[in-house]
Amino acid sequence: MAGFLRVDKTRIIDGDGNEVILRGAGLGGWMTMENFISGYPGCEFQIREALAEVLGSQKSEYFFDKFLENFFADPDAAFFKSLGLNCIRIAVNYRHFEDDLQPRVLKPEGFKHLDRAVAACAKHGIYTIIDMHTAPGGQNGGWHSDAGTHIANFWIHKDFQDRLVWLWAEIAKHYKDEKWIAGYNPMNEPADPQHSGLVNLYDRIYAAIASVDPNHMLFLDGNTYATDFSGFPDDAGTRWPNAAYAIHDYSVYGFPDAPEPYARTEEQRRRMGRSYEKKRAWMDERGLCVWNGEWGPVYARKEYEGDAMEEINERRYNVLNDQLELYAKDRLSWSIWLYKDIGFQGMVHVSHETAYMELFKDFLQKKYRLAVDSWGADDKFVRDVYRPIMQLIKDDVPNEEHRKLYPFPVWTVEGRVARLARCMLISEFLVREWAEHFKGMSEEQLDRIAESFKFENCAKREGLNKVLRDHAHLTTFG
Repeated sequence: MAGFLRVDKTRIIDGDGNEVILRGAGLGGWMTMENFISGYPGCEFQIREALAEVLGSQKSEYFFDKFLENFFADPDAAFFKSLGLNCIRIAVNYRHFEDDLQPRVLKPEGFKHLDRAVAACAKHGIYTIIDMHTAPGGQNGGWHSDAGTHIANFWIHKDFQDRLVWLWAEIAKHYKDEKWIAGYNPMNEPADPQHSGLVNLYDRIYAAIASVDPNHMLFLDGNTYATDFSGFPDDAGTRWPNAAYAIHDYSVYGFPDAPEPYARTEEQRRRMGRSYEKKRAWMDERGLCVWNGEWGPVYARKEYEGDAMEEINERRYNVLNDQLELYAKDRLSWSIWLYKDIGFQGMVHVSHETAYMELFKDFLQKKYRLAVDSWGADDKFVRDVYRPIMQLIKDDVPNEEHRKLYPFPVWTVEGRVARLARCMLISEFLVREWAEHFKGMSEEQLDRIAESFKFENCAKREGLNKVLRDHAHLTTFG
């Protein structure tokens, strides 16, 4: 390979100066577990604590280690490469590398599975991007910050920030010579209410990484869930010279709450294009490099949407295709969300016939009915339960400006109630139920459950993969 990747104005280039367009997917739900990806309720730290109570710490740790071992391995990398894709964004949780009760004490075992994934990808000619998906204290109010609260405490406690700067220096020190790592994504979807805190943090992280690793580029998410760059400094290009700027370009038409079914009308395409252009406008005005770190629809499932599944998914594949056509015109590097899950969004998903899916079949139906996962949920069975809460707020807080709490407009009143009352509160009461499915299991039984996530026990979402394969070869990778 031709050296480290780096930024050259609006492009990413290799050591020989050839343009490299990164096309790939996010490896989420692995070193940062997420409820809708793996089928549990609430946050990762909650289910890890509950499973330790049910099985004991030793067996619980054994299961999660086997889960990590099986979720991503060489066959996954080989399949990924067969589609013509060349980059995987690996989402990691800070808890793998340090403990909240022992801050700044590096846990060497944290690199065990990450090293293995980086090596498997390198073997198949796939770049990796290390994405800090979960920061101490929670960098946003989402479940994927693994903090169990809607308050992003990272921004109001300096020690949380100091710990993240320290951790990035440790990670960069570990990978400083690995040329198949395209770069580092210091923070996923920050939500800094003051905006200025994020800029100061990026200054510190950029300097900390550069002090031990001057070669790898950075991928810097915009504020407010990678949508807002208005608080970034005008001198960003010289201030952070080897950085690309990450948008997350989810289209409204890829989700159950879309305003209408996607029919590829002129107006729908215009709205899709305008949303994408607005997200990248700040960078375009300054001639900076843009990377789309997350995007992509969710998909209908036979067990939930029934006979409507195929029609819904054909529309979602059209959303996918039409977004890719926009990106191709700009020679944009992108990372779709998501590589693997249990059937909602992934390129591959755990088969219904596996031990894990059989074990949790009824529980997953319950989760769907209660709409306890925030991501892409269809709340049709419980909508009337929460509507009075929303109406109460609107009636008793008549000043609309007072209802625009940060991170508005990403979180509306409806979205805030859904996250706090439905997705956080109700999920908490389901955590123990999830864990007790494992009660009394031997290590052999736990092995069988964890092996459900092996590539050979997964089904491929052919419609999604066909669209990706078709677009992966539109231009050469350099």
